[in-house]
Amino acid sequence: MHNAAPPLSFNPAGIELDRRQGLSRQLYQALRTRVLDGRLASGTRLPASRDLAAALSISRNSVVRAYDQLYAEGFIEGRVGDGTYVAKLSSTTLPLKNISTKVSTGFSTGLPTALSTDWLDLPVGPSSKVIHSDALNRVEKHHLAQPPSGPPRAFRVGVPAFDLFPFDVWAKLNAAFWRKPDLQQLCYGDPQGDARLRGLIAAYLRSSRGLHCTAEQIVITSGAQQGISLCAQLLVDPGDVVAVENPGYRAAGHAFAVAGAEVRGVPVDGDGLDCAALGALSHCRLAYVTPSHQYPTGVVMSLPRRLELLAWAERNDGWIVEDDYDGEYRYSGAPLAPLAALDRQGRVLYVGTFGKVAFPALRLGYLVLPPGLVNAFARRRAVDVRHSEVSTQAVMAEFMAAGHFQRHIRRMRRAALVRRDALLAGWPKAVAGVGALPTVVAGLHLTVPVESIERERELIAQATNVGVEINGLSSYWLPTTPSQVRAGLVLGFAAVPPAAIGTALANLSKAWKP
Repeated sequence: MHNAAPPLSFNPAGIELDRRQGLSRQLYQALRTRVLDGRLASGTRLPASRDLAAALSISRNSVVRAYDQLYAEGFIEGRVGDGTYVAKLSSTTLPLKNISTKVSTGFSTGLPTALSTDWLDLPVGPSSKVIHSDALNRVEKHHLAQPPSGPPRAFRVGVPAFDLFPFDVWAKLNAAFWRKPDLQQLCYGDPQGDARLRGLIAAYLRSSRGLHCTAEQIVITSGAQQGISLCAQLLVDPGDVVAVENPGYRAAGHAFAVAGAEVRGVPVDGDGLDCAALGALSHCRLAYVTPSHQYPTGVVMSLPRRLELLAWAERNDGWIVEDDYDGEYRYSGAPLAPLAALDRQGRVLYVGTFGKVAFPALRLGYLVLPPGLVNAFARRRAVDVRHSEVSTQAVMAEFMAAGHFQRHIRRMRRAALVRRDALLAGWPKAVAGVGALPTVVAGLHLTVPVESIERERELIAQATNVGVEINGLSSYWLPTTPSQVRAGLVLGFAAVPPAAIGTALANLSKAWKP
């Protein structure tokens, strides 16, 4: 009868510990790494805690704590009366088994050398090349560009005059909420959103925008983008044709494309979306529009076009997603009633946001939906986000109820008008290749035509060199329609005060001199 082979023994000579760091954690990491990369094979007998402590000149407690963690995670096991062994692990389950390794001689700054990427060829993880998912491929093709970060500067697009926001009032309301919170509000909330806030939004839309709706039709979102994304998730099946304005808000097109839609661009003229071109699209039942102030051309959709668009939706049993991103800003008369206010067939889904009247980081928006869609949208949103952050909703509700919101909108409208006039008055004259300034009756930005894309890029590069931020109109077209692309300069005029606008314009005059 043959005797069983003696167990493999473990030599701790290769382990060096940095005594400025946690010793038990370092030892745990060193042993764990050796098990994973195969240097400590299954069945290897480990020294008794007292012996290993003596060999490493550390306390026994440090070894015991390291062993306890390894026991808990299943890397080692104890055999009654026979000591501690490396657990029996299949070689196919060891994630680092096939990774090329080099001999570890110790530690630096507490991180096991066995885990250092300086010498270990770690895998970078799965990518779309190995994850066979059409959804992932669509995300890679239609990802959102990161908006500009840092403090606002001329002429950043999409940023209101939030330097005028009453942060002191907001801070007091926020402190009051947390000083004596309603414990019921701190439980899981309604995915449709705070009932009081929804009621105040409905009242605001009825009085200021002529949109007759109820709190029950509103779903609170994390900004306008989530509202658009929800529309894409619930109204689009893979392969469906979706119409978007071209040029237009590319992030909306991305949302529909990621949902699997075939996104088609529809031209925009002086009256807004070309409804004749829309009607020529086969199998299209959803259109995304910005009728109050087309993004980025600034065109206001005419009443005949609005009625034509509504007739298209009714005729095709389709939907219209209306993004009213800066509809509060109109400089002659009251803001126009949105397209949804003309809708009598329940075909328009209205997207609103607080980001353009408060500040972009607020991430608070809302959808006004036909009644039959509300429950589905609330349920779908709950899958991704149980509900919006509670205190932000409660503070905004109090901000509106106390009259601060309406006063702030009036202040923002006046400020945007002054900043618009500063841009128009100081705009450099007779710049080669640059067309005339448009008439600006609404919104927070304007678009100036340029003779060619090459000239557009040259002007933007020169502006960037003097610290001025300008978007190129050519970047707002769908990449599938290169023949339609026109050049221009898109300038936001609300982000900074008139003095900063004047400085930026002076710098542009020098940069663009012949």
